[in-house]
Amino acid sequence: MSATLSSNVEARVRVSQTRRLHPDRLLVHLILLFWCLISIFPLLWMMGVSLKPVTEPIGGLGSMIPQRVTLTNFERVSTLMPLARNTLNSLIVATFGTLTTVFLCALGGFAFAKYNFPGKNFLFNLLIATMLIPPEAGIVPTFMIMRGLGWINNYLSLIVPRAATAIGIFYMRQYISSFPNEVMEQARLDGCSEFRIFWNMVLPVVFPALAAWATLVFIARWNDFMYPLLFMTSKNMFTLMVAISKLPVSESLSTPWPIIMAGSVIAVFPLILIYLLMQRFQVSGLQLGAVKG
Repeated sequence: MSATLSSNVEARVRVSQTRRLHPDRLLVHLILLFWCLISIFPLLWMMGVSLKPVTEPIGGLGSMIPQRVTLTNFERVSTLMPLARNTLNSLIVATFGTLTTVFLCALGGFAFAKYNFPGKNFLFNLLIATMLIPPEAGIVPTFMIMRGLGWINNYLSLIVPRAATAIGIFYMRQYISSFPNEVMEQARLDGCSEFRIFWNMVLPVVFPALAAWATLVFIARWNDFMYPLLFMTSKNMFTLMVAISKLPVSESLSTPWPIIMAGSVIAVFPLILIYLLMQRFQVSGLQLGAVKG
């Protein structure tokens, strides 16, 4: 009995010692806390300004604390632009763009990871080389192609051009390459088709990577500004980000920042919600990548 008590006391002492922060760990925590405050400050400033009346001055650190809280700015956003339609446009583009990109990138990564075909290494190296080309370099030819296809003011112009990306295929290839080849051979002997192996066996195993990549793609598609600005010319076809940038200046001020910040809060809220819901997949995907590395 005494031996058990002593072992429990020693275990508690070890736990308490491990919980203590050493000076080096304390410094790291302070640096991380400072960096988190810097990262979250723009969001706090945006939320504070969105609750200020348009007549209240904006400037300095004190401007993030409204002297008089009001929700009028959020009401003005809905009257100055078709908020529901613009939000629906962003949701459609982000959702279908994410589903298409994740599926095609996973399919391409599966092909590069598990099949041997002539020119495989050359094609993969060529694919990786395209990551060095800035997206801005393809704006003009992409616009001409979309106009030739009649896809201006069409959701397809925002989904199809980036349906599969080099970084997405590379990302999925790294995860799928660790899937056992023996399991695939056994499935082929049992009569499974290649697509069934991919859909029913490979994808469930790499689901954390899929979810992590889907989260990143959804955020990128939702925040996209350049392509919707070029390909959508009608106010009812604007995405939320473009619509906010085109809010009419109807106040006495040159730029009604409280109203713009209110629209920005509305645009950011779904992203925060999506990230909180998918955070565990982000962590598990990073941990899985670390183990594979």
